[in-house]
Amino acid sequence: MQYMLLIYGDEQRWAAMPEETRNAFFGEFAAYGNALEEAGALVAGSALQPTATATVVRVEDGEPLITDGPFAETKEQLGGYYLIDVETLDEALEWAARIPSAKAGQPVEVRPLQPMRRPAEGVA
Repeated sequence: MQYMLLIYGDEQRWAAMPEETRNAFFGEFAAYGNALEEAGALVAGSALQPTATATVVRVEDGEPLITDGPFAETKEQLGGYYLIDVETLDEALEWAARIPSAKAGQPVEVRPLQPMRRPAEGVA
């Protein structure tokens, strides 16, 4: 089963963090990614650029409406993710608890992926 480990944090807190502390976190994330890879559980993962770089697309009356964003008033922003493939939810939760920012008190959302339905052959 594949699970998304969605990593949330406070972008302002991260930006204000001393460079030495930030670099230590980068090292911990690298070690974590290596552990996932060595266990054969890593499918993909990446950090995300800050929310100020995001663009939101909505379709209204059949026309795309493109805005800068997101503009959610939240204390925490989605900062990155890991996509893992493990046998059970318990195993996914164990991996999530090992994420360096989770150990520092930041939330990690664990969600199973829903398999994509593909149209049957010959059906348009």
